[in-house]
Amino acid sequence: MKKLSVLFALIASPALAASGPFISLGNTDFIVLLGFLVFILVLLKFKVPGMLGGMLDKRAEGIRSDLDEARALREEAQTLLASYERKQKEVAEQSERIVAHAREEANIAAEQAKVDIQASIARRLQAAEDQITSAQNAAVKEVRDTAVTVAVAAAREVIAKQMTAASGNALIEDAIKEVEAKLH
Repeated sequence: MKKLSVLFALIASPALAASGPFISLGNTDFIVLLGFLVFILVLLKFKVPGMLGGMLDKRAEGIRSDLDEARALREEAQTLLASYERKQKEVAEQSERIVAHAREEANIAAEQAKVDIQASIARRLQAAEDQITSAQNAAVKEVRDTAVTVAVAAAREVIAKQMTAASGNALIEDAIKEVEAKLH
C-alpha cells in the first residue's frame, strides 16, 4: 500500500508534464521531484506513516473504548430506569392498597360511629324515660301525701266536731289498753 501511494505520487508529479531534458539541474520540475522524493524518503525513514497509522489506530481504539463504555453506561442507565419504573409501579400499587385499606377502615369506623350514636341515643332515651317515670312516681307520691294530709285534716275536723269529751276519753282509754296488750 505504501509503495502504491509513492508510485501514484510519482506518476502525478508535475515533473513528468515538463518539456525538455528531464534529468537536469536546470529543470525546476526535476529539482521539485527530487525534493519531494527526499521528503517522502525522510518520512519513510523515520516511519512517520507507521507512526501516523499507530496514532490513528490508537485514536480509533480510544474512540472504540469510549463507545463501549458509553454502551455499557447506557445499558446500566436503562437497567436503572427499568428498576426505578418497577419500583414506582410497586409504590403506586402499594399506595392504592393503603388508600383502599384506609377507605375500608373509614367505612368501618363510620358504621361503628352510627352504632355508637344509636346506642347513646337509646341510653339517653331510656334515661329520659326513667326520669319521666321517676317524676311521675314522685308526683303520684306527692299527690297521695297531700291527699293523706288533707284527709287527715278533714277527718280531724270531722272528728273534732263530732267528738265529745266523754267519747275522747273513751278513745284514749281504748288506745292505752291496746298499747298495753301489745307491749305485754
